[in-house]
Amino acid sequence: MKRFLTSLIACTLLAASSAWSQEATIRKNLGERIPQLQKIDEVSKTPMPGLFEVRVNGTDIYYTDAEANYLVQGNLIDTRLKRNLTEERVDKLTAINFESLPFKDAFTIVRGNGKRQLVVFEDPNCSYCKRFEKDLQKINNVTVHLFLYPILGADSTDKSKNIWCAKDKAKAWLDWMVRDVPPAAASCDSAAIARNVELGRKFKITGTPTLVFADGSRVPGAIGADQVEKRLN
Repeated sequence: MKRFLTSLIACTLLAASSAWSQEATIRKNLGERIPQLQKIDEVSKTPMPGLFEVRVNGTDIYYTDAEANYLVQGNLIDTRLKRNLTEERVDKLTAINFESLPFKDAFTIVRGNGKRQLVVFEDPNCSYCKRFEKDLQKINNVTVHLFLYPILGADSTDKSKNIWCAKDKAKAWLDWMVRDVPPAAASCDSAAIARNVELGRKFKITGTPTLVFADGSRVPGAIGADQVEKRLN
């Protein structure tokens, strides 16, 4: 038994040493050959023999061999299980802790019993957001937490401030997004909007609408009511 345990420990240490050596080689070679990859967050094995995942900038995924002689950017698909492994990995990396979001900087729109939860980052001048909002009217029994996220210019910021400072934020928002009634000029403490922009940058939200569901998963871009319903359920 003692000899067996000694052999097992030796094999484990050898495997760990080999994995470290492979990672060191990949980091060294990529850093020397591609300046943009000098700072690598993580190197890990993939289910495909001989292929390694290289993660940079938090959520950017590349693939390479053990010597880093080749670099691949694209999706790794498990054909047996019909799974997009790259997409699943990015979804996990970009997941947001729903409960930790600063809901004080958002306003809510409640439909039906409001039991289901959805967060949306939107710009009032975003045409895709307007289309999405009109489609979202079909969804019932949901609480929508709306984070104003003006990233399309100064007018977006002005409209966001007017909506945020309105007596009824939800009405002012829907009047504009669904019924094309511009928000009336209003003033108040609108620091929440600047905080929303910083929050979006932190989570690398680069477009609107961006949806965040209660499980932390997010969807960049407008999707149909049927897809929203599926994810809410």
